[in-house]
Amino acid sequence: MRLAIEASRKALAQGDEPFGATLADASGTVLMVAQNNQNTHDDCTGHAEMVLLRRAQEELGAAALRGATVYASGEPCAMCAAALYWAEVGRVVYAASQPQMEATLGGRILPARAADLLQQARPPLHVSGGLLAEEALAVYSERPPARN
Repeated sequence: MRLAIEASRKALAQGDEPFGATLADASGTVLMVAQNNQNTHDDCTGHAEMVLLRRAQEELGAAALRGATVYASGEPCAMCAAALYWAEVGRVVYAASQPQMEATLGGRILPARAADLLQQARPPLHVSGGLLAEEALAVYSERPPARN
């Protein structure tokens, strides 16, 4: 998780939204780390999880994603949650929850919780949150206030 949080810090320093994600295999070996690149790549889908999935599939192959764990500095949005499901990731662990991010970052919100979405999937995808949330929120608090 700390690698994902560090990636969120790098994203913020580069002018992107402060989000990062880490991919680990079933044994816990870190395979890849990615960061949000929405602004620097002018890509509205450049969320850290999406960047991670695209790069992992391209560089490691789809099999590397199956059953893997993704650690995200913030609770995945509905788009990212769906992509994680279709990639057949085995588990998602996030730091800051959507309500915590909303309170800290402000701005637009799509109120669909990752756990709610993914636990209803068939088969369900295990989602847990709160791991190092305060560390992730500290990075978010460095971001200038959002414009609504």
